[in-house]
Amino acid sequence: MTLLKALIATGCLAYIGCIGLPSAHAAKYTMVISHLAPEDLTNNEMHPAMKHFEAILEAATSGDIDVQVFGNGQLGSEVETARQAQAGRLVQASLISSGAMSSFFPEYQIVTTPFLFPDYRIARAYFDGEWHANFMRGTLKSGLRYLGTLDDGGGFVAFTNNKRLIRTVADIKGLKIRVEENPAHVATMKALGASATPLPWGEVMTALSTGLADGQFNAPGVSLAFKLWEVNDYTTWSGHVYNTVSWVVSEKWFSKLPKKYQQAVIEAAREAVQVSHGIAVLAAIKGWEASCKEFKKCHILSQSEKKTMAAVARPAWKKWITTDFGIDAKLVDELWSEVARLESETNQNQIRLYGR
Repeated sequence: MTLLKALIATGCLAYIGCIGLPSAHAAKYTMVISHLAPEDLTNNEMHPAMKHFEAILEAATSGDIDVQVFGNGQLGSEVETARQAQAGRLVQASLISSGAMSSFFPEYQIVTTPFLFPDYRIARAYFDGEWHANFMRGTLKSGLRYLGTLDDGGGFVAFTNNKRLIRTVADIKGLKIRVEENPAHVATMKALGASATPLPWGEVMTALSTGLADGQFNAPGVSLAFKLWEVNDYTTWSGHVYNTVSWVVSEKWFSKLPKKYQQAVIEAAREAVQVSHGIAVLAAIKGWEASCKEFKKCHILSQSEKKTMAAVARPAWKKWITTDFGIDAKLVDELWSEVARLESETNQNQIRLYGR
């Protein structure tokens, strides 16, 4: 039984009161944050970002907000803890992946567009920009307020597989690729000619070692953390999906805070998100360096090959999300237009500022 389930079973409504944590200051508000990553400051971006948030928010409110960070899924799954955050009693905030986010805000699936971002510059400009912030106000209808987006393991994913090195779209055809239990990823793999095998992460190593799946994709840091080269031979940093973690907080809880503390939460969260970006990219770089040493062969897709794959994958993915998933095609077009605008604007500004 998870700690969260145990608390529910005992009827506890005030988390800090249930477990009697010692405190040097009698806090007026408690903010319990749940995430799935290890409680480690070196191998993921979530825990260090949340610990930084804890430090600066408690300092900003002179201890009136007591932040408690629980990693490793101690309080339950992403969906479980996000549902608790809707009520705002046991859990006040949760960090949830794109698949889980869609349980509360179905429109979020548009962010799973294949090859949405060409590089980290544009991904940053988008996720920290006005269009995405306005878009994420849609979470309020489910009782969750959006605080920011973290780059799950470094954002851009890499393929690993046992059959061949992926250099072109033709190399993907016929491969059995494990995907998250996310229909968007299934649609993308089918469009690229692969056979998608949805599996929970706990079954992946067995699937790869037995041939149930030929390969999988995740950020390169995952290859390092789980030594995927022991069950796969080849890896390609394709970047065809940008994995994200959305940070949401209970609107019921947030709305009861004094205005000055609402502002403090937002300011601390925005700083924590910025801190997380660097940590996530470091994990990806470390993972890729290790991958090129340990896998038999490694490869980074060129931008031209990414565009070729995008031309194949995007139309099929768009048909799926508008026809099968029921998202308005206009919303998809607006997202794509915004990313294109940001890319053009960013490139022009860089030449203007640094190319003179």
